[in-house]
Amino acid sequence: MSIWHEKFTLNHVISLRNNNLNKHLGIEFIELGSDYIVARMPVEDHTRQSRGILHGGASCVLAEALGSIASNMCIDMRKQKAVGLEINANHVRPVSSGFVTGTTTVASLGRSVHVWNIDIKNDQGKLNCVSRLTTAIVDLKGDEIGKNNKLLDELLSS
Repeated sequence: MSIWHEKFTLNHVISLRNNNLNKHLGIEFIELGSDYIVARMPVEDHTRQSRGILHGGASCVLAEALGSIASNMCIDMRKQKAVGLEINANHVRPVSSGFVTGTTTVASLGRSVHVWNIDIKNDQGKLNCVSRLTTAIVDLKGDEIGKNNKLLDELLSS
C-alpha cells in the first residue's frame, strides 16, 4: 500500500525537485516506490570539500531533498506543506568519486511532524552517511493555497 497522498510517479518527483539546488548539485531522482524514494548525486569538484572527499553539506542537501519531497507527497499539498525542522547526519565513510545514492524511508508519519531516515551509499553499496530529517506539517495561508493548487493541478495533469 502506498503512503503517498496522490498517485505520484517518478516524473512528478523529478518535476517538483529539478529546478533548484538539486539541479546545481546534479541530484537525480531515479526511483519511486510505494514507501520510498531514491536519488543519486555525483561526487565531483562542486560536491567535494577541500580534502577531495564528498562534502558533508552536500550529503545533507541530498538527504533534505529526499525527505522533504517524500514528506510533501504524504500530505494534501492543496492545504498543507512540509518544511524542514531538523536534520542530522553521521558521515561514516569518505567518498572521493563516482556517485552516492540516497534512499529515504519513513520513520514516523504524524499529523504535524514527519520523521524520515535517509541512507546514503557509495557505488559499491557501502554506507557513506546516515541521516534523519524531521519536517513540520503546516497549513497553507493566503496566496500559498492558490499557488499550490495550480502547481498540483499542472503536475498531475502531465
